[in-house]
Amino acid sequence: MSRIGKKPIDIPSGVTVAVDNRSITVKGPKGQLSHTCAGNVAVAIEDGKVVVTRATDTKADRALHGLLRSLVANMVTGVSQGFTRVLEIKGVGYRSQVKGNKLAFTLGYSHPVEYDLPAGIAATVDDKQTTITLTGIDKQLLGQVAAKLRELRPPDAYKGKGIRYAGERIKLKAGKTGKK
Repeated sequence: MSRIGKKPIDIPSGVTVAVDNRSITVKGPKGQLSHTCAGNVAVAIEDGKVVVTRATDTKADRALHGLLRSLVANMVTGVSQGFTRVLEIKGVGYRSQVKGNKLAFTLGYSHPVEYDLPAGIAATVDDKQTTITLTGIDKQLLGQVAAKLRELRPPDAYKGKGIRYAGERIKLKAGKTGKK
């Protein structure tokens, strides 16, 4: 039995969970998310908690058991509290700005780079224009957007210039040594 899959999910006040056949819909103060179940995994609401169970003990169902429980828990957390992801920009002249629903970057290329934010993701930039805070209710979408932004200019191995996650440590390589 999956240890993660066995744990029931508490439903906070202000959040409603609806299970309709294979579909799960979670509504909360920050928005609404839905997911369709796969495999022989069932979701039920018992005593104000969401319980995930599986019908068979096949390898595929065992894998989906813990996964579905984690997805539902992330949906409940997202609609009640939301998720944030912070990115830092390192490098001389590297900066970003929010222009409506777009992020505009100056990353050392010959042209400015613009990124359209998907629906459900909001971004703010600090006064120094070097810290981007992404917020949203869908954890998967938020992580995907953060990864795409980091991909615009990943940190280089020698000076560490580029876009990185907050708290990410970059192992820098030693540069060339000069002639003696």
